[in-house]
Amino acid sequence: MSVSPSASVSPAAPSQAPTQADLLDFVRRTAADAELIASLPLDPEGRTWVRLEGPGGSEAWLIGWPPGSGTGWHDHAESVGAFLTAAGELKENSLAARLPSDGWKTLELEEGVDRERRLPTGKGRAFGRHHVHEVLNESSEEHAISVHAYYPPLPQIRRYSRTGPVLRLEQVERPADWQ
Repeated sequence: MSVSPSASVSPAAPSQAPTQADLLDFVRRTAADAELIASLPLDPEGRTWVRLEGPGGSEAWLIGWPPGSGTGWHDHAESVGAFLTAAGELKENSLAARLPSDGWKTLELEEGVDRERRLPTGKGRAFGRHHVHEVLNESSEEHAISVHAYYPPLPQIRRYSRTGPVLRLEQVERPADWQ
């Protein structure tokens, strides 16, 4: 479920492209805005989101996660990003491997590439280009809320399926698919 209109948080806009550190600072400051976090409508069955004004032309989102929800495996193509849990707890599964950006449909992953992070309220992380991960709210009772920022604004999201060590490209989404 999408929620409109866009919300705005006054970022300190850098004169150049925001770095991963700038994006992480933005999501920290935004997550600390209790009024903004409380304003996000929460749906018991699906994620909700509001687009925010990110620093230096970045794309930012406030996202509500109902119990048991997740993103599935995906990446953000050429964008760097950051996200932080503003309420509840999220889990991130990620791959510590650089994947080819194009020209493949199925890859067999090597052993030892899986990473897992627990991100309780106030914890977050920044990541580089082609970061493959999934984000989950594993709680069976409580919503989670997070703030995300990406630069450049997302040109596409690649979605994957995973069976054991096999990662398969399933779909490429463009901004028109989620805005």
